[in-house]
Amino acid sequence: MENLIQTLKSGGTILYPTDTIWGIGCDATNVEAIQKIFEIKKREKSKSFIILVESEKRLQDLVDVPEMAWEIMDLSEKPVTLIYDNPRGLPKELLAEDGSIGIRLTKNDFLKKLISKLNKPLVSTSANFSGEKSPMKFSDISKEIVNAVDFVVEENLDKVSEFSGSSIIRVWSDGRIKVIRE
Repeated sequence: MENLIQTLKSGGTILYPTDTIWGIGCDATNVEAIQKIFEIKKREKSKSFIILVESEKRLQDLVDVPEMAWEIMDLSEKPVTLIYDNPRGLPKELLAEDGSIGIRLTKNDFLKKLISKLNKPLVSTSANFSGEKSPMKFSDISKEIVNAVDFVVEENLDKVSEFSGSSIIRVWSDGRIKVIRE
């Protein structure tokens, strides 16, 4: 875990199992590291990334959480990413063109510990080239991507993801919601 934290703190990128599929991640406050991920994925800069947080407190430090968002998180049976307006303290390179950000409050113990030790939110984007199929297990990931990141988490290499992705729901402070992906 120490080498992993050190990699993230020094602006490195990681390949890691998330609560859904395998992801490429970095410190969500480090612009250079975010740029590296765009390059690794061959992704247009106009497409935003989501971030993971480990606690309700960190979520509330980043965004104002509408009441409806808490209810969605409580009721959701699968991992759910919520898209919020007006995030605080995050680089513009991370945000969607309308200034919003997708955030998932993870329930995964490994990720909670990792994010807590890093003490920053973590970028989470599928470990594939932009437009290709998401990797359900480590062996689905392109060797080019494996070689491009700075650190590969050795846990759950043989495990197949239970979920092919999270639900994505847009929430507004006035209580409106819109399901983007079920």
